[in-house]
Amino acid sequence: MSNAIWFISYKLVDGADVAEFLAASENCNAQVLSKKPGFISWKVLRHGDTWVDLVTWKTMEDAINAESDDSTPDPVALNFYSFIDPSSLKSQVFSIEKD
Repeated sequence: MSNAIWFISYKLVDGADVAEFLAASENCNAQVLSKKPGFISWKVLRHGDTWVDLVTWKTMEDAINAESDDSTPDPVALNFYSFIDPSSLKSQVFSIEKD
């Protein structure tokens, strides 16, 4: 079974402080994302005003389950999301076919 990757692209809200966003992102990864079953790694990429999170999961099932978690959003995650322009958010899940 192959690993899976979340590919999530977005732009920050107008006036967002990049250093504060990166701190919130790191905090969300450490306290929320990395605790989910099947989590392997997380990277933040940037090109101009477009940001991408690449999150690697052990299986496609882990990626889908983490994405569709029905629990109440964690305050740490909500803080992270507050920096993101929701109209720019695009999320896809890919299986890794060749590594």
